Amino acid sequence: MKKLTIVTAAVLVLGLAACNKTATENNAANETAVENNAEYDVNAATNDSTNAADAALNATDNSVAAAGNALDSANATTANATENK
Repeated sequence: MKKLTIVTAAVLVLGLAACNKTATENNAANETAVENNAEYDVNAATNDSTNAADAALNATDNSVAAAGNALDSANATTANATENK
């Protein structure tokens, strides 16, 4: 009976030891979570700045196109005025 108690106790201790994470495993998991969140934050910031730069470039392109259209219109008006003397 004493032998059975010792074996049972040993099995229970080994089972509990296998279920419990160590401080090192917990620290590693926490560090991984922190790194993943930091990577997410960096990606989000990069995407935001990229989108802002794209919007600024699009606005510039639109302004240049509008200026070109205004010049074309002015040239056409001048040509029409010259022809209609």
